[in-house]
Order: sequence, then structure tokens, then C-alpha cells
Amino acid sequence: MPSAYILANVEITNPQQYEEYKRLSTIAMKAHGAEVCVRGGALQVLEGDWTPGRTVILKFPSVEKARAFYDSPEYAAAKKAREGAAVMRMVLVEGT
Repeated sequence: MPSAYILANVEITNPQQYEEYKRLSTIAMKAHGAEVCVRGGALQVLEGDWTPGRTVILKFPSVEKARAFYDSPEYAAAKKAREGAAVMRMVLVEGT
């Protein structure tokens, strides 16, 4: 069974409010076994014109586990807390 990754590019519009999202999303990640590969941190553009904001990469043992995280009540609370604090772009991709 291939691993799955959730990749997020976040444009934070309200840093103070976003802190509550980070707190709640951490709870959801821990509850659903997410391995945090990247959460913020400096980035360097190597090619092209893509300049993402805050970047997050989470690894899960399967697509089903990643969907269970995203669809969970724990993450629903985090998403609610994020409303008005950030613009989220997120994808789920199968990997190795």
C-alpha cells in the first residue's frame, strides 16, 4: 500500500488567529498518525516562479488514513478556527 502525503501552501492573513489553527491541527495530526515532514521553515525557489507561503507536508501510511485525518472532527475544529485567518491550498497525493 503506497504512502500518502498532504501538501499545503498557506497564505496567513491573521497570524494571531492562525495560532489557534496550528494548535488544533497539531491535535488532529497526532490523533491520526501524521508524520510531519515540513511545517513552515525557510524555502528557496530553485526553478520557475512558484513562491509559496507557509509550506506543510504531512505523511500518512495510506490515502485512507490521510482522508480520515482530513475528514475527522478534530481537523474540522481546526478548519473552523482557520476561517478568516488564512487562505489554504491543499492536495493529497500518493507516494512511496
